Amino acid sequence: MLAPLLLIWPISVALTWLVAQGIANKPYDRELGEMARTLGQQAAAAEGPRGGRSRYALAPEAAALLRADETDTVFYQVQGPKGELLSGDSTLPSPPLAEDEAGSPWELRYRDDEIGGDRVRIAYLWVTPEGKDAGGPLLVQIAETLGKRSRLTNEIIKGVILPQFVILPLAVLLVWLALARGIAPLNELQRRIRSRDSSDLSPIDERRIPDEVAPLVRAINDLLGRLDQSIGAQKHFLADAAHQLKTPLAGLRTQAEFAQREIDEGRSEPAELKRSLQQIALSSQRAAHMVNQLLAMARAEDKEHAARRTEVNLPDIATETVRDFVPRAFDKRIDLGYEGPSTEASALRVLGHPLLIRELIRNLVDNALLYTPPHGTVTVRIVEDPFGQVSVLQVEDSGPGVAEAEREKVFQPFYRALGTNVDGSGLGLAIVREIAQQHEAEITLDETRPRRAVDESHGPGARFTVRFHAHPLT
Repeated sequence: MLAPLLLIWPISVALTWLVAQGIANKPYDRELGEMARTLGQQAAAAEGPRGGRSRYALAPEAAALLRADETDTVFYQVQGPKGELLSGDSTLPSPPLAEDEAGSPWELRYRDDEIGGDRVRIAYLWVTPEGKDAGGPLLVQIAETLGKRSRLTNEIIKGVILPQFVILPLAVLLVWLALARGIAPLNELQRRIRSRDSSDLSPIDERRIPDEVAPLVRAINDLLGRLDQSIGAQKHFLADAAHQLKTPLAGLRTQAEFAQREIDEGRSEPAELKRSLQQIALSSQRAAHMVNQLLAMARAEDKEHAARRTEVNLPDIATETVRDFVPRAFDKRIDLGYEGPSTEASALRVLGHPLLIRELIRNLVDNALLYTPPHGTVTVRIVEDPFGQVSVLQVEDSGPGVAEAEREKVFQPFYRALGTNVDGSGLGLAIVREIAQQHEAEITLDETRPRRAVDESHGPGARFTVRFHAHPLT
C-alpha cells in the first residue's frame, strides 16, 4: 500500500496547487473588478473638451492610490471608440476581441496577459459616455501584476502540504501496524496448514480465522472433504482390485507348480499336463480380462479424456459391437441380434467420446452374454425420439434377471450377485455407469418379462436402458 500512497501524494500536490490558484484569484479579481468599474464610471461621467486627454485623466489622489501597492504594480488605461489612447498607460495591450464583440456595455471581463515580460491580470469593460456627442463606447482596463496572488497561493500550498509531510508517514505507520495485526491470523493459519501431514485431510478449524477469509477456508474444507472421499474410494478400489487379481494369479502359480511336480516325479501324463495347461490358460485369460477392465475403468474416470467429445453415430457403434460378439454368442448358442435404424437412416447423433461409448456397449453386451444361458436371446436395440431429442440404447437378455433389491448394487465395483456361478471381474457395470455419468446420460435396469410369466426355457431377463441427449445434425 506504500506505493499507491507515494504515487497519490504528488498528484495531491498538483491538485492542491491548482485549487490554491483559484482560491487566491477570487478575492483579488473581485477587488480588481471594482477598481475597473469605478474607473469606468468616472470615464463615462467625465466633462471637458471633446477628445482631450485631460478629460479622462485620473485625479492625482486616485492615481496615487493606484500606485500605493508596494507588492504589485497597477496599470490603467482608457481607450476611445477607435482605439485611441485617452488616458493611462500606453503599454497595456488591447483585448483580442473584434469590434462587433465590444457591444456589451458594463460587462466586466478578465484575462491574463504580459506587460514588459511580467505576467498581469487584467479586468476590462466597455462603457458608454454620457451626452449625445459621446461617439461610441470607451474601453477601460485595469491591470495588476501577480505578486500578491503568488504569495497567497504559496501560503495556501504550505498550509496544506506541510501537514501532509507529518500525516503521510503517520498514515504509513498506521497502515503498517494495521496490516501486521490483520495478517497475523493469516500467518497463523498458514503455519497450521504447512505443519499438517500430507495424509491429514481433516477440515481446517474455522473458529480461529479472520472473517474475511472464512469463505475461502470453507471452500478449502469442502475441497478437502471431496478429496478425502475420492482418495478413500480409490484406496477401496485398489484393495478390491488387488484382491480380485490374487485369484487368477494364484491359480496360475498353483497349476504351474502342479505341472512341474508331476514332471519332476515322472508322472507327467499328457492328459494331466493338458488339463494343467488349460487351467493356466483360463487363469491367464481371467487376469488379462481383469487388467483390461481396470484400464477401462481408469479411462472412464478420466474426466479430461471424456471431455473431448465429438458427434457419435450410435447405431454404427452398436452394430459394430454386435458384429464383434457374434462368434462368442455362436459358441454359447445364444441368439444375438440388433434392432434399430441403420447407420444411413439415423437422423440423430450422440455428443460424446466414441471410444467410451463403444466401451459402454461392449460391457453391456458382455454382461448379457455372461448371464444368458444357452439357447437364450440377447438384443441390442436403438430407439430414437426426435421430439424429445433423446437417443435410447437398450440391451436386454433372457437370463435370470436381477432382483429389485440388488439392481442398484450391481453397478458397484466388484459386486456379483450370489448364486449366479458366473466368472467375471465385477467391473463391467461399474464402467457402464461411470461412462453414462460422464456423458450426462441416464441408465436404468428392469426386467424383460414379469416373473409370474417365467417358464423353464427363459428367465425374467434383464433390460439395461441408457438415455443419451441427442445432438441433431446441422
